[in-house]
Amino acid sequence: MNNIYLLSKGKGQITCSRTGWAMLAVFLVMTAGCSGNVSEKHATDAKHQAMPVTVAEVIEMAVPIELQAVGTAQAYATVTVRAQVEGAVTAVHLQEGQCIKTGDLLFSIDPRPFQVRLKQVQANLTRDNAQLENARALLERNASVVAKGYVSQEQYDQAAANAEALAATVRADEAAVEDAQIQLAYCSIRAPITGCAGEVYVDQGNVVKANDPDHPLVVIKQIHPIFVGFSVPERYLPEVRKYSSTRKLIVLATTTGQDASPVKGELAFVDNSVNTATGTILLKATFANADQALWPGQFVNVTLQLASQPHAVVVPSQAVQTGQQGQYVYVLKPDQTVDYRPVSVDRTMNGQTVIAQGLQPGDKVVTDGQLRLFQGATVKIVAGLQDQKGDS
Repeated sequence: MNNIYLLSKGKGQITCSRTGWAMLAVFLVMTAGCSGNVSEKHATDAKHQAMPVTVAEVIEMAVPIELQAVGTAQAYATVTVRAQVEGAVTAVHLQEGQCIKTGDLLFSIDPRPFQVRLKQVQANLTRDNAQLENARALLERNASVVAKGYVSQEQYDQAAANAEALAATVRADEAAVEDAQIQLAYCSIRAPITGCAGEVYVDQGNVVKANDPDHPLVVIKQIHPIFVGFSVPERYLPEVRKYSSTRKLIVLATTTGQDASPVKGELAFVDNSVNTATGTILLKATFANADQALWPGQFVNVTLQLASQPHAVVVPSQAVQTGQQGQYVYVLKPDQTVDYRPVSVDRTMNGQTVIAQGLQPGDKVVTDGQLRLFQGATVKIVAGLQDQKGDS
């Protein structure tokens, strides 16, 4: 035992026997070996530790080929109502924001000056008609005796000219009467279209001018039906033209915060040129809008349905991850390990992703818990992984 651990002091140094050094070296080697075994054991445990994940099955289904955009609701027709005659407003027959029908009375302008004018031109017409009848009677008498020489040819020609002039005067009087009737009718301003009125800019007692561009009376917007305008990138123009040439394309519109089902309409207009500044093309869809779900100026989410893909391979969008090499998923294998699988994505819509290449119907993919996974990792399937994370 003394040879195993023999130390001595000499000239300020501690020395050890040969046997002691040998035993120390053996001890260090054993310690290093134990440490290596422990590290390898931890790595093996980490590799075989089951990671909690949620999975979903890859399915085959028919999915629509759609384009998504943000659009704006636009009135089907907009009419700015102006007075066509000058006068004082005697009555306002509508409320601001009121929905009205074609022909409804909106404003009344004092009709008395126009009634007087109508009476004047009607009196002129009566007078000139009487003179015309007299002139024609005289012409007939002269015609019967001019051949006998009782009336000169000059007198006959004068009577004929007089009758023709009075006939022209009567026609002018008739036109004046018609114009006066129109002016009088303009005193009752009626709705030219069915729609909803905006702000009313005049009150009873205001004097309005005829066709004043700076002072309209009210603006009416037709919202039954209604347009929704939206733009799509020009690269989709060939597809839009292709599918719209054979049938009416369905357009769905959803307003922000709307809980009800999307409103259905039809594509009605494709602009005749591409906007060179934005690289997009303007489209318009028509919606019946019977329940007034859409309102002019409102922003809406638009879905243009081009066609249907009958046998699409679909996975939940949260299953698809993006890495340095592109997009990928983790596929669950029968031995409860996962396989790293690169995929090619066709498109994403409504929380579902259509896979062009990389998966087959029936495959099971990880939808949550991918951050800790690697090729060959062991997993265990759990339900409500997001809830568990939130609780922890």
